[in-house]
Amino acid sequence: MPANVTIALDLSRLLSRAGRETATGIDRVEIAYAEYMLRAAPDSCFAALSPLGQIGLLSPRGADAFITGTATSWRGEPPIPDQARRMVRLSRRLRAGSIMRGEGALAARLRHGGGTPVYLLVSHHHLEQRRAIARLKQRAGARFVCLIHDLIPIAYPEYAKPGQSERHLRRIETAAALADAVIVNSAITRDTLQPHLDRTGRKPPVLVAPFGTNLPAMPEDAAPTLDRPYFVYVSTIEARKNHLLLLNLWRAMAEELGRAAPLLVLIGQRGWETENVIDMLERCPALRDVVIEHNALPDTAMVRLLRGARALLLPSFAEGFGFPLIEGIALGVPALSSDIPALRDTGGVVPEYLDPLDGLGWRAAVLDYAAPQSPRRAAQLERLKQWRPALWQDHFSAVSALIAEAAARG
Repeated sequence: MPANVTIALDLSRLLSRAGRETATGIDRVEIAYAEYMLRAAPDSCFAALSPLGQIGLLSPRGADAFITGTATSWRGEPPIPDQARRMVRLSRRLRAGSIMRGEGALAARLRHGGGTPVYLLVSHHHLEQRRAIARLKQRAGARFVCLIHDLIPIAYPEYAKPGQSERHLRRIETAAALADAVIVNSAITRDTLQPHLDRTGRKPPVLVAPFGTNLPAMPEDAAPTLDRPYFVYVSTIEARKNHLLLLNLWRAMAEELGRAAPLLVLIGQRGWETENVIDMLERCPALRDVVIEHNALPDTAMVRLLRGARALLLPSFAEGFGFPLIEGIALGVPALSSDIPALRDTGGVVPEYLDPLDGLGWRAAVLDYAAPQSPRRAAQLERLKQWRPALWQDHFSAVSALIAEAAARG
């Protein structure tokens, strides 16, 4: 990060995720930022929204321990007994401490940190709290830089929890009104955000900075041995992820092909308003021998499964970025992806893209990729040889330049 800038990275959402066994895409972004700050910005600090609604300062030692412990737990390298429970206790202590080390302490820390103060929020957590953010900016004389992951609850309210669309709109309005610079993960997120910025008459710089990957290194022969070809879908089970398409396809293939049908491995927590999917998983006899569900896997176990897959599947209806896509491709795994702008932006020319409603197209692709001598899979493996993943170091270099620009603008 720029040498003449003092940054407070907000860990509020990360603290709320304490005890979770696996990381979502946003979790991966937050932990990457937190670890980078520990490494590259030792003079900066960490903050969180306190139970009193103020953004307070976190204990440096406690924040360091929480970041390191959470990263270790999610990656599963190595598994540590009772680690999740310890992180929950530490999270509670840190949030309670943010009351004692409140807004005044954080503002003083930023003002006297030896550089231009910047408040950095890389999740959507409490972004709708405009008064708290505006008050901190004023008291600390700080710039505000935020990361917008997507506008899906606004563009597709049918996929969001009740009230989430209105809440997310308030978040975007806060960013448009207060942000001195904005980071986005893809061109589609930038283009969807831009009209909201234009309405304010403000023109904060907007940086498109794709995310990198940070999966644990595994031996090439570490893939698990399943008794037949299998495909993997890494995603929270929720409506926009389109699990229902895959389950209906696999039920039909199981009934028609029996033991010759490939396996489907689902990796992800069960989300909201997915009764049809859960009913199929729990009550459909045809799926019992062909679908394997893992609700919580550390990264080491997920990498083993991905490495042995015939392909990664991503049939979702809407995405902001598509973390599993770059992670799968980075591991050399072919991908069958929904033909939507965010995933095309992320995957480039490597994956095969299919309409998320084209059940027959997905079936044909799955059966082809399951074959030992699949020409379509072989062609994608050739494309994979030319692909180079985005790197976190490039992301943070671009973000550092953006923060320096925001700090210099005054």
